[in-house]
Amino acid sequence: MTTAAGRPTVEPVPFDPEIRAALDAMPPQPPLTRDTLPREGVDKMFPSNDEVIAGRAIAWSEHVADGPGGEVALTVFRPRRDEGEALPAVYNIHGGGMIVGHRSWEHARVVELVHELGVVGITVEYRLAPENPYPAGVDDCYAGFRWLVENAVTLGVDPARIVVMGGSAGGGLAAAVALMARDRGGPRMAGQMLLCPMIDNTHTSVSSRQYDGIGTWTRAANLLGWSCLLGADRAVSEDAPAYAAPARAESLADLPPAFVEVGSAELFRDEDVAYATRIWATGGQAELHVWSGGAHGFDMYMPDAEISRAAVRSRISWLRRTLGVVA
Repeated sequence: MTTAAGRPTVEPVPFDPEIRAALDAMPPQPPLTRDTLPREGVDKMFPSNDEVIAGRAIAWSEHVADGPGGEVALTVFRPRRDEGEALPAVYNIHGGGMIVGHRSWEHARVVELVHELGVVGITVEYRLAPENPYPAGVDDCYAGFRWLVENAVTLGVDPARIVVMGGSAGGGLAAAVALMARDRGGPRMAGQMLLCPMIDNTHTSVSSRQYDGIGTWTRAANLLGWSCLLGADRAVSEDAPAYAAPARAESLADLPPAFVEVGSAELFRDEDVAYATRIWATGGQAELHVWSGGAHGFDMYMPDAEISRAAVRSRISWLRRTLGVVA
């Protein structure tokens, strides 16, 4: 079947029934534009750190790293027990299409890992486009990672057991930090956890066309994000820098072990599967999970759905194995 313009039609993969029900219940949202990107008060949109911790034996502290564009803010969550023990760490980069978001938006995700695994959790604030286009954001994330390794002893972190993780744009930035660390001779990381990562700016895959106006993150929103990051003339260019769009990297050899997760019913599906496949082609390690019927960021939007619970269990398993955390 073809459209009136002669292009093949692309039917979307159906959403999981629980995901579909949650999507149907969501109120309609106006499309994002450069003029409507939220900025004021974004750090107050989610519960405070003390509310997120909710009485658990976890302490938090704020820190600042020196970045190429100025100060880079970080929040550290640490179990109160075993204060003298060097613990593994998870360094989280928040999502938001490179154009929205704040590190506090994902503190609940990080605190759950601290509570479940007994690791140190670190979140980083990075500059957003379009006010700060590439390479501002990834430079901040890399600077924060270097700060973490350089201050590992003070923070009670084992520098040999750090996983860099992120979802959506944060997943793309985590992949880019792994590439930067490889190319620049460090710091080394134990692994990279890429949750529905935003890594391909070209919008040429089948899945990038299947979710045009459908789901939690649409083709139009994605095009806006890349346009803000790279500029309109480079937004879909195959010549985009690899540290902006990791799918553009010439080689994925010599990277730390990767955990790649994506839903089958979202526009990032094909680029993420291709990324894991390219890592395998080099002899590298990648664990790939494609969750049937999962929308973009389904675990954040629909945390009680069965596939969300299953996805979180898989992440915990991989982190235990990668960081050497005993159950």
